[in-house]
Amino acid sequence: MQPSPSRRPSPEYRQLRRAALSGLLGTTVEFYDFLVYGTVAALVFGELFFPGADPAVGTIAAFGTFAAGYAARPLGGIVFGHFGDRIGRKSMMLLTMALMGGGSFLIGLLPTYGAIGVWAPVLLVALRVVQGLAIGGEWGGATLMVVEHAESTQGDRRGLWSSFTQLGAPLGSVLSAGVVALVSALPDDDFRSWGWRVPFLLSVVLLAVGLFVRLKVAESPLFAQGKREPVARPPVLEVLRRPKTVLLAACVGIGAFTAQSLLTGFMISYAVDQGYSRPQVLTAVTVASCVALAVLPAASALSDRIGRRPVVLAGAVACAALAFPVLALVDSGSPGLLILALVLGHGIAQSTMYGPLGALLTELFGTEVRYTGASLGYQAATLIGAGFSPLIASSLVASSGGGSTPVALLLCAGAAITGVTVWRMRETRTTRLDASVPRAVAPSSPAPEGTPR
Repeated sequence: MQPSPSRRPSPEYRQLRRAALSGLLGTTVEFYDFLVYGTVAALVFGELFFPGADPAVGTIAAFGTFAAGYAARPLGGIVFGHFGDRIGRKSMMLLTMALMGGGSFLIGLLPTYGAIGVWAPVLLVALRVVQGLAIGGEWGGATLMVVEHAESTQGDRRGLWSSFTQLGAPLGSVLSAGVVALVSALPDDDFRSWGWRVPFLLSVVLLAVGLFVRLKVAESPLFAQGKREPVARPPVLEVLRRPKTVLLAACVGIGAFTAQSLLTGFMISYAVDQGYSRPQVLTAVTVASCVALAVLPAASALSDRIGRRPVVLAGAVACAALAFPVLALVDSGSPGLLILALVLGHGIAQSTMYGPLGALLTELFGTEVRYTGASLGYQAATLIGAGFSPLIASSLVASSGGGSTPVALLLCAGAAITGVTVWRMRETRTTRLDASVPRAVAPSSPAPEGTPR
């Protein structure tokens, strides 16, 4: 029996579902690439691309190339945000995904230091920079497409719909941990000679699926309605006219990204050094990421009901409170307690902070500059919170003789920045997205109720 026309989803709702799937696939590719690189860098990149160095120095150098990709992200947010605000979200989404997945595939083909000498780390850094530029524009485009499509049909559930984009983080983590676990089970010689390449080469599959879905997504309706009246000056200059907003956008995400990088990529290297086997660590990361798949949408949906601020603040407080206990559990040497540690720190506390972030950042900026503003704030947070945290943690742990106290302190510092920032922000849950100017967010003021829907 055919469904009655009244029960069929509207065209707008179907486009919203496509946009949500597109955002999920895009951030899955992003975090798959991010975590595959962080994992393989922790395991073998030091000896393959920086041979002859002390193992600790080699690991630090490998995480230095990791940070190089993050350093390019804010620039990518500005560049792709500019064209996304001027010519459209969809075209930038296609381009950023192609560059991101293509860069990962090329890393899988890259000769090592033993084959081409110093050109190996040079090319590795170059590909990481290209990836960083692309990723700098990826999240903003993917999130805006979902939230702006949701505005007309599901405006009171923007947080929940934006969580599809956020779910790419744990899903990418599960996929990357699973693939790396399979190849790391190979004999060491095979893993070092060719096995490490397999996870990078497989990214082309995710890339093909993601591009196929994105081609079917319509342009953002909010952008389509307002594209004939762009702001006169470049969007980045318009955003920086009110630097408080983009600064708050950056600071509110630092805690989530610090926790994410320290409790996934860096934790693999740290836990292996503590005597855990690679499969044990990857299993713990996978279990924690599976928990995050449930916590992220729950936290995002809760933020639709009670507001973004209290949910993000609760996650920040939990992350700070759990930092030292989590590291103590890791240092116990027990595989079961390692799983518990990552579930508490990454699966619950970090995911609670991260879930509402997509909706929150898009609600801070007007349509004409939203791609640039949200991308710049988000990528600045990733640069500070995730880009340099593994490098700093590796250096501090090495200089302190292997203790976990520096890692716990970094977790607390990131959570404190997020907590203080969100405490000083206005609530954005009821903000309409069709305003035409960037939204300054005043500190310590009552939350505006916005225009009724």
